[in-house]
Amino acid sequence: MIVILRSDATEANVQHIIERGAKIGLKANVSRGIEKTVIGFIGPEDALRSIPLEVFPGVEQVLQVLAPYKLVSREFNKQGTIIKLPYGVTVGGKHIAVMAGPCSVESYEGMLSIAKKAKALGANILRGGAFKPRTSPYDFQGLGEEGLKILQAVGKEVGIPTISEVMDTRQVELVAKYVDILQIGARNIQNFSLLKEVGACKKPVMLKRGMATFIKEWLMSAEYLLAHGNFEVMLCERGIRTFETATRNTLDINAVPVAKKLSHLPVVVDPSHGTGSWEYVAAGARAGIAAGCDALMIEIHDNPEEALSDGAQSLMPDKFEELMLSCKRVAQAVDRDL
Repeated sequence: MIVILRSDATEANVQHIIERGAKIGLKANVSRGIEKTVIGFIGPEDALRSIPLEVFPGVEQVLQVLAPYKLVSREFNKQGTIIKLPYGVTVGGKHIAVMAGPCSVESYEGMLSIAKKAKALGANILRGGAFKPRTSPYDFQGLGEEGLKILQAVGKEVGIPTISEVMDTRQVELVAKYVDILQIGARNIQNFSLLKEVGACKKPVMLKRGMATFIKEWLMSAEYLLAHGNFEVMLCERGIRTFETATRNTLDINAVPVAKKLSHLPVVVDPSHGTGSWEYVAAGARAGIAAGCDALMIEIHDNPEEALSDGAQSLMPDKFEELMLSCKRVAQAVDRDL
């Protein structure tokens, strides 16, 4: 249930509604916009129907949300969520953010080199994996905490926010200690214990869509995060598994406008994983911007031939520069900026 308050509603009105709902077992989540305040109630359906919220002081409208994802729904925040990060970086709104960096943190020197080049070319968030979920147990699994320390140090030196993947509930506190955004990977999208733990963490999080996940399931996983108190959530389309074998995955561009219609959360497009080949990354990035995404995630590496993971889909800095130039033209055409 969504309760929309009038523009003249007071803080006392808000607290009265929240307290009244709490008495009958409803959990309230408040979204304060520029003009309106919205309260989202979640709880038993009988309890939701038992309270005549329409008559409470300050209430303008009460909406029943039919979708199973209540807090994620566009009804809860029609303006759209904007996530604020260190160094003045935002995800959501008119500006399109760019996350760039190697698949894995390999060394301090390598990470620093890439970070400086990425920022100079227009990237404003630095990516790098410290814990790597690999199909084969014999592949490089990441540097662990040492990788996180490197990522944090480089981020501070260059002046750029950082993002890295958390794979397990036991890692949440550790990863949150070092990075600015927690990434939940495609393989963990329905790891509900992890979703609850990250939700309680209250740190910005990017939720990647699973390889065979319906959009509804994707949004329901995001609902776990919001229901546990974390509203700083962005969704990431990273390609789904289809019958096609010409590319590693099928980048589902349809998912971008659909997710933005159904949800207020920012949407990220990852054409590196979405295609699996550096040749197609720029085209996927341009398509994502044209479809309305709020951020891109691009893998870049100084020497992809020597990369410890995902070298085939990593761009060299000169190719990343070309991508940024072409993406800026597309962004301008759709009244956005990059």
